[in-house]
Amino acid sequence: QVQLVESGGGLVQAGGSLRLCCAASGRNFSSFSMGWFRQAPGKVRELVTAITSITWSGANTYYADSVKGRFTISRDNAKNTVYLQMNSLKPEDTAVYYCAASRYGLTQEYEYGYWGQGTQVTVSS
Repeated sequence: QVQLVESGGGLVQAGGSLRLCCAASGRNFSSFSMGWFRQAPGKVRELVTAITSITWSGANTYYADSVKGRFTISRDNAKNTVYLQMNSLKPEDTAVYYCAASRYGLTQEYEYGYWGQGTQVTVSS
C-alpha cells in the first residue's frame, strides 16, 4: 500500500515556475514508477511525465510533447518524494495535477494503482 500527498500548487503568472512535490508513505517506494498526471476542466486526464525506478543504469523518464523542455521530473528515494519542476508555465498548463505510483508500467493510466488527491495549478495570462 502506498499513500501519496501532493503539495506545491498555486497561482502563478505565465512564464513563471512552480515545483510540485509528492510525498509517499508505505513500503518499497523505490521500486515504483512514478507519474504526474493533470486534468483540466472539461478535459480527460493526461500523463504529463513519469519516471521509472532507479537501476544501475539510472532512471528512464517520459515527457508529453507539450511539456518537453519546460518540465522536469525527479525523485529522491531517501525522502520517498517525487518532484515536478515546472518552468515557463503557460495558461494551458492550468489543471489539477495528480501524483501516481505504478508497480508495472510507465505511460498508461491503467497501470497506476495509487493516486494522490491532486493539487491545483493555475497559470494566469
